[in-house]
Amino acid sequence: MRAKQKRHVCILLPNKQHLDCTVGMRARGHEVLNSVLKQLGVSDLQVFGLAVLKDNEYLFLDLEHKLSKYFNKRWSRRSLMVPFILFLRVQYYVESGQLIMSSKVQQLYYSELRQKVLRSQSRHQEALLFQLAASALQAEVGDLEQREGSEEGEEKRQERKHRHYFLPEDYFPSWMIKRRGREYLLQNSPVLHGELRGVSHSQAILQFIKEASSLQDGPVTFYRMRQGKKELKCSILVGVTLKGVHIYQEVEGKQCLLYNLSWTNIDCLTFQGCRFEIHAVGSLCLPKLLYYTHSAFHSKHILKHLCDSHRFHMNTRDAVSCIQQLEDMQASQFYKEAYICDTARLRQTLHCNSLTSSMSDCSLAVETTTHTWTIEDEDEDEEVYVTEFELCVDDPEEVFVDNPAEVPWLAELLRVPVDGRMVLPPSCWEAVTTEMKQVLKRRADEAVSVD
Repeated sequence: MRAKQKRHVCILLPNKQHLDCTVGMRARGHEVLNSVLKQLGVSDLQVFGLAVLKDNEYLFLDLEHKLSKYFNKRWSRRSLMVPFILFLRVQYYVESGQLIMSSKVQQLYYSELRQKVLRSQSRHQEALLFQLAASALQAEVGDLEQREGSEEGEEKRQERKHRHYFLPEDYFPSWMIKRRGREYLLQNSPVLHGELRGVSHSQAILQFIKEASSLQDGPVTFYRMRQGKKELKCSILVGVTLKGVHIYQEVEGKQCLLYNLSWTNIDCLTFQGCRFEIHAVGSLCLPKLLYYTHSAFHSKHILKHLCDSHRFHMNTRDAVSCIQQLEDMQASQFYKEAYICDTARLRQTLHCNSLTSSMSDCSLAVETTTHTWTIEDEDEDEEVYVTEFELCVDDPEEVFVDNPAEVPWLAELLRVPVDGRMVLPPSCWEAVTTEMKQVLKRRADEAVSVD
């Protein structure tokens, strides 16, 4: 009798591995997530969420809902021996891999991006795809062996050997292989790979993540929608990206970008059943964008993902800015010339202590109006929601500190080495302070001499 009250859930990971867990009939999403955390040995998955494949589309679970809501009648009918499939997928994309503090989670993030690059349709970004292939090769193969040979024949033999140490299918989209040819990719990729000699495994992964953020259809989650209510084919792709929403239309198998809306360009998002609306700010003079999803169930989860992504963007934008300036500081150390930086802005503190802090603690203002009623629906037996979210993007109030150690998150980023990531010791801050004092003194002396 007890066996009938248990269900076997299989969670597929981005690296093509899987985890298994057994839960009760009344289990909710967070129970599966806790099992995943325990088996992976991490405290938080940060940018990942659990998703279910419904109508050939990935929908992220509301962890407070029962799993039976996502598997319907199959949940009560199946036995313990038949697994229910969930997917661990990236829910929030990031511009810098350094925002992901766990090396295991960072590796999973890299694995999913690798697969998305192979499916990319960004035909105008060939150069970027070559760079991504080189970074991936450095992360997975390591340093390219030196090509040494005193005779011309030996050099050619070594060259042929290096040209075939990888399969183009593992690093390039199929359309690029057809366009350029396998021989072209095998001949030119090692050149870029060789330029990364000395870059560690973790550094190569961070570089790949940073470069992939510029790929048009890389860090994006797509949802298929119809243009008209009676249309059978879903020709519209609504993409949730790092900084907003991309809307594509499929024309003869190719994706054509219609709108690129940042979060500040969006006034509000609403849905009523299958009807999904995107209202742009008035200054853009865009019409109300009206599309149709598979069901009210899809609309509700898509809207939740959009709203949560907006909150995540607001939570992390200060951290992204801080990391970018720290990277600029580190890059400047490779040059002999003097480097002057805005230390006040560099030391800007964060309003949210970490990526995993509560969304409600952020300065984001989200006004929600929800009306529910029950109607007869032949397709699904559930309530149909009319929900509206208004996005208000306000600049956070600036707060400065004299010592970065006073900000726990920033201090941790600066001083704690994690798998070869950037580490800036306190002496770096002292050097900048000393250099600024010298510049100010020099300017003061020049002012006196002029007078």
